[in-house]
Amino acid sequence: MTITEAPIPFVVDVPQSELDDLARRVRDARLPEPLGADDWSTGVPISVLRSMATSWVDDFSWREVEKQLASFPQYVVEIDGQRIHYLHVRSSRADSTPVLLCHGWPGSYLEFLDLIPLLTEPDDVDLQAFDVIVPSVPGFAFSTPLSGDGWSIDRVAQAFVELMSCLGYGSYVVQGGDYGAGVAPAMGRLDPEHCDAIHVNGSIGAPFQEPDEEEQKRCTETELDRYRRVGEFMKSEFGYISIQSTRPQLIGAALTDSPIGQLSWMLDKFRAWTYPFDEEPDGALGRSRILAHVTLYWLTRSAGSAAHTVYAADGGAWGDPQAKPSQPVGAIMFAHDIGIRHLAEQEFDIVHWTEVPDHGGHFAAMEEPERLAADLRLFLSALPSGR
Repeated sequence: MTITEAPIPFVVDVPQSELDDLARRVRDARLPEPLGADDWSTGVPISVLRSMATSWVDDFSWREVEKQLASFPQYVVEIDGQRIHYLHVRSSRADSTPVLLCHGWPGSYLEFLDLIPLLTEPDDVDLQAFDVIVPSVPGFAFSTPLSGDGWSIDRVAQAFVELMSCLGYGSYVVQGGDYGAGVAPAMGRLDPEHCDAIHVNGSIGAPFQEPDEEEQKRCTETELDRYRRVGEFMKSEFGYISIQSTRPQLIGAALTDSPIGQLSWMLDKFRAWTYPFDEEPDGALGRSRILAHVTLYWLTRSAGSAAHTVYAADGGAWGDPQAKPSQPVGAIMFAHDIGIRHLAEQEFDIVHWTEVPDHGGHFAAMEEPERLAADLRLFLSALPSGR
């Protein structure tokens, strides 16, 4: 891979005409009549969409998001012909450790805004500090438009390896959840000389087959419940994967022209994957944060390209099984997560595993940033000094 030009500073400054157009479309949106009881069993309730749309126009401010983003240094660079956008926040501490944070879908680099200061400038001087690099995955946010096909997990990981080299880091660690939990070990496999450790949340060791009798005896009640929830997911929630992995341009065309469509497509997962189960997502994430993510997808026209990278580029899955990366791997499983340690150990050198049975969900950096930061530090502190 080649970097064709040096990184250049980037500032998020959306033209007011774009925001005015979005507000007009939301105000003028045609909502369907509710189906049945208008609950979550058939999708996002129309009453919820109507309430969220009102908040989007009357209460939410993208300009406030831009002000927050202005406090984080952002850049763009071209790698392998693809524009890569990233945050790069250096710690004031001389002993800081570089960490690359990788997001998933339907997230973005906005996931990490609360986590970054906890890592770069910890209140306790005895806590490890970090330089934080947060790239937008190709096809997401300002890493758009996609330069072409073929953005598999390995190609994305290689681009991020090149980014870390471009920034001058001789060693680093990587952390990711969801799609990022696939990119993180791929970076380890591709860059064993420089990537020292891998930390993930959520999905490694996920069970995608029914447990046989022997496996049932081996599993804890929590692990059996994860088998059950994955089974239910495959029966009742898998539709979005089928669409995004086979028709990403179709979903892109639909959502890029309908802000309510974009809102409902993402809100469905923000509700399904946060904790506590079966509650409105506002409590776990906050309405403004949800609307910030939806607005980012809308403004960057990235519904189709994000789906293409995450779900279609590897043929509808996240690639075939790979060799174990050489690095030690740490994992944290929050209440909504689905990983099982003995399954994860078949693919990774698991040296650290934390269970959080009563807090947090899929969007760990937004739901539980303090716990996530603490677990990353705990994992790294137990590694040999050579790491």
